[in-house]
Amino acid sequence: MANGESVGVVAAIFSEDELSEVSGVKRVADYVEVTCGCTSHRYGDAVGRLRVFLNGYLEITCECTPGCQEDKLSPSAFEKHSGRETARKWKNNIWVIVKGEKVPLFKTVLLKYYNQVSKAAALKSQSGRSHRDEFVRCTICNKGRRFRLRSKEECRIHHDALADANWKCSDLKYDKITCEDEEERASRRVYRGCTRSPTCQGCTSCVCFGCSICRFSDCSCQTCTDFTSNAKV
Repeated sequence: MANGESVGVVAAIFSEDELSEVSGVKRVADYVEVTCGCTSHRYGDAVGRLRVFLNGYLEITCECTPGCQEDKLSPSAFEKHSGRETARKWKNNIWVIVKGEKVPLFKTVLLKYYNQVSKAAALKSQSGRSHRDEFVRCTICNKGRRFRLRSKEECRIHHDALADANWKCSDLKYDKITCEDEEERASRRVYRGCTRSPTCQGCTSCVCFGCSICRFSDCSCQTCTDFTSNAKV
């Protein structure tokens, strides 16, 4: 199996047999790392290191050139960085080495947890379950303000607030709050609207990794772009 070292938690992610023929495998505390790449007809192979986390998260460090500083890229961002001509199909275009051959990610076991999380998010969206409430801090008074995410419109308001580096209390559309208003008490903030438990600190019922309610096709941010392109694959 290649160069990997510590097993620990990761042993539960992929078995030795599942990765025995994959090149460049490295096992770390909370993820598995393998050699990956994406081929451009114009620029050739861009090689990187793909990290696969148990929660389905995928992260790539590019090694296309010795001085490349691109780190912690999403698969679609790595695909774009490589100069691949037919982008937006990263599951097909990004490859790993199996038995000495380049094999598209979608044909390997490496997307097992990513696909499970994506499927769970889709089912969650279809079931109508709510996202938990989130907080955004005002850049003027530094007070955390609650955002209820019960509809796509409410999710968009929160999404845009997070993206606004200068967001302030007076920007809230439906709650007339100013910087003079008191911040919610800590005892109240623990109630986030989880349907499973009122004081839940985050579970699969209320924490969303991305769905059609909280991601937007008309938004150009990396998170929404990744979700939209991945959903089409």
